[in-house]
Amino acid sequence: MANTALLLIDFQNDYFPTYEGVKWALSGTEAAAAKAKVLLAQFRAKQLPVIHVRHEFPTEEAPFFLPNSDGAKIHQSLAPIDGEPVVLKQQINSFRDTDLKALLDERNIDQLIIVGAMSHMCIDAVTRAAVDLGYDSHVAHDACVTLDLTFEGETVPAKHVHAAFMAALQFGYCNVDSTENLAKLI
Repeated sequence: MANTALLLIDFQNDYFPTYEGVKWALSGTEAAAAKAKVLLAQFRAKQLPVIHVRHEFPTEEAPFFLPNSDGAKIHQSLAPIDGEPVVLKQQINSFRDTDLKALLDERNIDQLIIVGAMSHMCIDAVTRAAVDLGYDSHVAHDACVTLDLTFEGETVPAKHVHAAFMAALQFGYCNVDSTENLAKLI
């Protein structure tokens, strides 16, 4: 996959149930991170571009990802190394009010493999924006994660939330596949 970058979205401490002090535990974060780590290792081994994105809310009133907090830091299992840029965002869409597009353009990137959290928010938003901006996009569904949601008094299990959003992305936006299959493309 020439001119391909790996986007790791919001793999931050506050989403990991095993992180002491977790503020917004997702369902299956560790498993998704383990899958993302497979892709990360391949990108690093082949010296392909890796871009980390992390969310930080602008005020202390936020429920998680507080400014300058340990919870807002990228989890150590996927921590950036020298040369891997980290995009700081304060919006759901990683392109909005950030230098993400400029970083991709500087590297002549035209294809993306996207992993991270949350499937129904930041993964959905960045994928749709990427496709709208002309990037050939791939989402590793097993390297993405979300949580249970409630709508009109009914709890929707995380696996159903995740499946619905992956199905919608695959239906009209991008290739959604397993880490194993996407790793073969690298």
